[in-house]
Amino acid sequence: MYRILVPVDTDPDRARGQAAFVEDLPTDAANIEVIVTHALPPDDVKDPDDPEGLEEVETVTLARDYLEERGYDVTLATARLPPADGILDLAEDHEADHIVMGSRKRSPTGKVIFGSVSQQVLLESPVPVTIVGTKPA
Repeated sequence: MYRILVPVDTDPDRARGQAAFVEDLPTDAANIEVIVTHALPPDDVKDPDDPEGLEEVETVTLARDYLEERGYDVTLATARLPPADGILDLAEDHEADHIVMGSRKRSPTGKVIFGSVSQQVLLESPVPVTIVGTKPA
């Protein structure tokens, strides 16, 4: 089973883009397990092992529903703050084979450097990281 970690932020178009990237991979949904996450503030996390608070994050449910409707096995997992550390920890905890991050539109100069979260994950991840764009509704 190939495991993909999809850490979404609060932008629905980026979450859709991340889910669409997974769908476009050249393999059957039955061969992929997707872990969708979002870093919640500590006050919003009642139990780190229970992703209940994630159900309230629009982009988490959007990505989950998009992928489940297409036959993917999706698990929700709560990431801790700061986000980059939480993403890297979840990738290790779930033995992810790949991380699919979203990106913001940036100016030509801004494209030289990704956001701090994306940059840290890219530099520190032991597994491949793909940065994808948005997919409007």
